[in-house]
This record gives sequence, structure tokens and C-alpha cells, in this order.
Amino acid sequence: MDDRLAELAAAHGVALEYENGERQRVQVDPTVVRAILDELGDPPTRSTLPSVIRQGERVEVGRGEVELEDGSTVAVNGALPALPLGWHKLRIGDQETSLAVTPTRLPDLERTWGWMVQLYNLHTPDSWGIGDYHDLRTFVTHAAADDAAAILVSPVAAGALTKPVRKSPYSPSSRRFLNPLHLSVTDTPEFAAADPDTRAQVLGLRPELGEQIDHDAVWEAKTAAFALLNPHLPDLSALDRTLLDFATFSALAERHGPDWRTWPPELRHPASTDVLRAREELADRVAFHAWLQQRSAAQLDSVRSAATGMRVGVIHDLPVGVDPGGADGWSLQDVLASRVTVGAPPDAFSPLGQDWVLPPFRPDKLADQGYRPFRDMIRAVLTHGDGIRVDHVAGLWRLWWIPPGESPDRGTYVHYDGEAMLGVLALEACRANAVVIGEDLGTVPEYVTEQLQERGVLSCAVAWFQRDRDNRPLPAHRYPRQAAASISTHDLPTAAGFLSGDHVRVRTELGLLTDPAAEREIAAAERAAILGLLVDEGLLPTQDTPVEEVVLALHRFIAKTPCALVFAAPQDLIGEKRQPNLPGTVDQYPNWRLPLPLTVDELVVHPAVRAAVAALRAR
Repeated sequence: MDDRLAELAAAHGVALEYENGERQRVQVDPTVVRAILDELGDPPTRSTLPSVIRQGERVEVGRGEVELEDGSTVAVNGALPALPLGWHKLRIGDQETSLAVTPTRLPDLERTWGWMVQLYNLHTPDSWGIGDYHDLRTFVTHAAADDAAAILVSPVAAGALTKPVRKSPYSPSSRRFLNPLHLSVTDTPEFAAADPDTRAQVLGLRPELGEQIDHDAVWEAKTAAFALLNPHLPDLSALDRTLLDFATFSALAERHGPDWRTWPPELRHPASTDVLRAREELADRVAFHAWLQQRSAAQLDSVRSAATGMRVGVIHDLPVGVDPGGADGWSLQDVLASRVTVGAPPDAFSPLGQDWVLPPFRPDKLADQGYRPFRDMIRAVLTHGDGIRVDHVAGLWRLWWIPPGESPDRGTYVHYDGEAMLGVLALEACRANAVVIGEDLGTVPEYVTEQLQERGVLSCAVAWFQRDRDNRPLPAHRYPRQAAASISTHDLPTAAGFLSGDHVRVRTELGLLTDPAAEREIAAAERAAILGLLVDEGLLPTQDTPVEEVVLALHRFIAKTPCALVFAAPQDLIGEKRQPNLPGTVDQYPNWRLPLPLTVDELVVHPAVRAAVAALRAR
């Protein structure tokens, strides 16, 4: 690695080496480093003025002024004076920058519990082939009656709705807008106002729920229903710019395909005059997509209203990135590294590494814009919720960038200003009175979890991963207090899948394991260790206990922990072996397509659910 390459890498925060999950130092191939630097270009020229600070932090800036959000000004003579939380403007000499004043720490959450649910797999007798906002409201209503404090829901971010419909909620078209695929047709004002014949025609379009969710059939049925209902479309001149751009993208995607990078060159940037002309030409379709967003927002706000009285409320999951060819990829292309993708280096669960096919924010462009693109995204998510779970929260500090054409193991970390990113997140959460959870699982530096703890963000404590330095499962009393505990996650084996070894069988059959026999041995040892812990905790009489009793014991175990928040998942309690998503697969496994075998009303009266609720309420 020559000195010039190392100098450029340091200027851009590109790692030349990293520590893997086994705490071994790994040298990055110089070819990979060069490919990442080609994407980033010349090193940035940084402003000397701060753009994100903690409230009360002493920072020397010189003579000038701060224009506060309310329009008033505060003089600056050397160090910044005491400033209120918020987004201000700092002017020193001929320099001006935005200045975010962020909270030192978010408030602590009292010990409580809730549910983590996958929206798409919920259903009621009136569902249209996929979980919708009405189904979620029904679940939330039941949960509130059981004194649950929180509902963590899978991402509701806008998906690509051209065929084939994108299935993964973690690869959205936009993280700033909502997914109309989950819009309840019969909960719209248009359906309520329709005549009986139109209602009958609409209901006749309802697709049945099969063994797997058919996203294309669902969207085809719903769009046909919306056409029959003839909605009153909004006036485009009354829409804010971001919604107008999103609706324009959606209309253009219907005509030119879901990936803006394949559109005619003149349409590949939202500010082009050709896009403005196309917007006028496609005005009805643009207005229709804006209407979908308005109706989705209203229904999601109804879900939030059903959570009124809960100690926390509805927590939304924020994906780590977006589809590079989608709406945010188009409208935010000036701050995204569009040619690279992010993922994860090889680890125990994914020995080949992972490529999530998501473009990252460019750290230099974020800093240049005072982190406002990141702020706007967080603000949009919190508009409809009482909390946010940041998937792969280590991405606020660093992301695993994979150059074009390379495999997931041939990447490197690119670093961000984690202090600034976390500060912006804390500021927006503070203003929304929201809880923040950072998903810090996998290969995560210790400083990430430490800084999350310092700022009042809950980390994640998953039973499968909570181990001491000798790799033994942690007893309940040693779990961290400032954490959200769960038995599993959407990317990991369910309780029944783990206990039966089904997760090893499936990955073996799909060729995802380099040494299946060794994995079976590891899984058996991990299972025995968990069972032994439950016996030691007095939650099982012996290790030779039926699976359903072990699952309940696991819920009683996490209920014993000091963690501020404990989540139960429906699929764990009803014995579902199949995990929602199998990392490293796309079509080889039915990711995001598995509905729960029970309706919401059947689920909430299931004996295992009632027993777990009793244990969790006793916290």
C-alpha cells in the first residue's frame, strides 16, 4: 500500500485494515481501496466550523453570531454561548453553516415490555393477501388491552410497486415515505362513501391469503380497487417538494421501469426541465401516488392513535439503506455513493459475507449539507411513531462498502462522523419524545455500544448472542439494563427453529455453509448451553423438556432481565420454525413471504401467547 493511497484513504475515512468477528486483524486488498476511492473522488475540503454539537459543549469558533430557529440572533465572541436544542445557523466572518445543537442524553425508559411484529405476516379475515395498516391497528388494540408498552413494527418504508413488487421491507424505494402495499382498501374514505354496487365490485377483487404472500397479486388487486373507487386526487400545487418528487418518481417508474438509472438520460435527475414537463404530462398519475401517501399516512396515524395510553407506543424500524434504483436513489443521488453497495464482512452466521445491495450515504456530502438529508429521513419516520429502531446502528460510524463487481468479502469499512450522526438522531428523537433502539448485533466495535449507552439509546440484547468471555450464555441478572431484549430477530432463527436445528438444515440445503457438520455441532452445543442456563435459572426442571415449554421458559427468562424493554415475537410463541428472512438469499428462500398461520384474533388468545403475556406483565 503506497503512501499516496494511504493518505487518500485516511482523508476519506477508508479503512486499510479492520478487525473481524474473531478479533483478528485483516488487511484490505489495495485494489479494493482504490475502487472505493474512485467512487469518492478528490478529498473534501472541510469547513472549520462545527455543524453538530452537544448542548452545553464549549467550542471556540471566533466572533460572529448564531441565528436561532425562531429567527432571533445570539452574538458569539470566542466560544459558542449556551444555545437551545435545535437547528440553527452559525455565521463567523464570511462563513455560514447550519448548527445542530443536540441533547447530551435521552431520558431513561422504565422497565417494561412489548411486541415485535412483521407487518406483512399479520392478517385478519378481511385482509387482502398481506398484512395492512388495519391489521396492525387491530393487533395494537389487543396489545394495549394487555398493557403492552410498545409495538416494534417491521419497516413501513415505501417499496417499489412496479412488477415485480420488491418484497423486502429492508430494501425500500424510499425511507422517507410509506408503503401503499399495506394500505387497507376498505378503511379509505372513498370506500366508505361508495355505493353498494361499487363496494361489492371492490370486495370481489380481494385476493385470498395463500401459503406464501403474492406481492404482485396484492398490488394488482388493490390498484384495481382504487380505480373503481375513483379517489379525489390532491392538487399538485399544494404538495410539498419532497412528496411531489416522490410521486413524480412513482409515475415515471410506471412508464419507464423501476430503476431510474435505465431511464432516458434527460429524466435521471429530479431537477431537470424534462422531469418538470413529464410531471405535467403525467399529472393524474403523480396525483394518484400522492393520494396513496396521504391515505397511508392517515391509516398509520390511526394505528398510532390505537396505541394511545401505551407507555411508549409504536416503534418503527429504519432500514440501513434504499434500493439504488428507487425514489431516494433518484432524489438523493447527490449525497449517495450510487455505484457501491453496503453489506457485512464474513461472520459466523454468514461465512461468505453479505451484500445488501444498498447504496450508502457519502460521508463527505452529508457533512457538507450539515447532515440535513439524514435529519429529514429520521424526522419523516418519527412523524408516524413514538420510537425508532435503527437497523445496523454501527452504520452511523462505519459501513462495509463493496466496490462494483466485487463479492461481499472484498470490501472495506468507510467511516462517518458517528458523534454527529448520533447527535442528529438524538435531537430528532428528543423533539418527538421518542425512544431510540440501536441494533448493535454482529461485528460491532465496543465504542459503538458505549456511545449508544452514553447518549441514552437502547442497545439490543438477543438471547442467542448474550454470552460471557468464555462463550457461555449470560444469566438473566447480567443482561444490560439499557437494552431492548428479545429471543431472536427477523434475520435469525425463531425459537422453535433454533431449538430444533432447523436453521442449520435449511442453510445446508441451500449451500450457504462451508462446513455443515461443524455447524450442526456448534448448534447442538449452543442449544445445550441455553437449556442448561434455563435449568440453572429455575425455569426448566431438566434439559429434556418439550419445545413449547422451553419457548415459554425463554420468555420468562428475558422477563427476568433488568433490560428496560423486552420484546416477544408472535412466531416464537406459536412454534413457527421458519425465520422471516434468511440472510444471503433472495429467491432461494421465501423471505418476507411467510404469513402467520393464525389470524390476529386467534393469535392473541393462543395459550402460549396468554402465558407469555402473564409473565411479561409481571415485570
